[in-house]
Amino acid sequence: MDIEVKGTIVSNDDAWIYDYFEIENTCPKKVKKALADAKGEAVKVMVNSGGGDVFAGNEIYYLLSGYPGGCTVDITGFAASAATIICCAGKKVRATPGAQYMIHNVSCSAYGDYNEMDHTSDVLRNANKAISNIYRVKTGMSEADLLNLMNKETWMDAEMAKEMGFIDEIIGDNGLFGSKPITIHNSVAKILSDEVKNKIRNSVKNPGTVMQRKLNLLKLKGEIRHV
Repeated sequence: MDIEVKGTIVSNDDAWIYDYFEIENTCPKKVKKALADAKGEAVKVMVNSGGGDVFAGNEIYYLLSGYPGGCTVDITGFAASAATIICCAGKKVRATPGAQYMIHNVSCSAYGDYNEMDHTSDVLRNANKAISNIYRVKTGMSEADLLNLMNKETWMDAEMAKEMGFIDEIIGDNGLFGSKPITIHNSVAKILSDEVKNKIRNSVKNPGTVMQRKLNLLKLKGEIRHV
């Protein structure tokens, strides 16, 4: 059975908002249902995602890594940020010759005085270490080396990702594939800000007319941004 992990990785609570705007997304609930439908048979997880919510990515990693039927992960386009956490759940991770793989530091927004900023910095550093633990299980690399790669925002083609241990196999590899760097834009995932999501929720709950709610939601489309 094939399970698709595509688009933005989002929480269960936010998935309906992305669905409303027809933004491709994957949430833990969708993956959990797909695994239940597989009924213990081996699954192939096809990943093409620029990442998104780290906590949702971790939950999907947990679901896949604990699935008794086992899973193979195929990176069909690119895997970046939180999507790479999900990739590490595969017993075997494969990638197409043209695939891209990117790891970087986690990020968030914060508000408050310097104490709050210092606290947020500590939280982010701890989150980086937690993610590096998943990478260490997969690659065998040291924490220091992985944190350095994340700090630099490292992009890898399939050959480089295989050399570093993030993937196990290049699909169709006959020994002729080489490392050819390409230029990639940094904006890879379509993320709705908390402000936009809250406006959508309030607009839907507002007792106004159906037409007015639709007009309000259409206006919010202009606030969707790539990060």
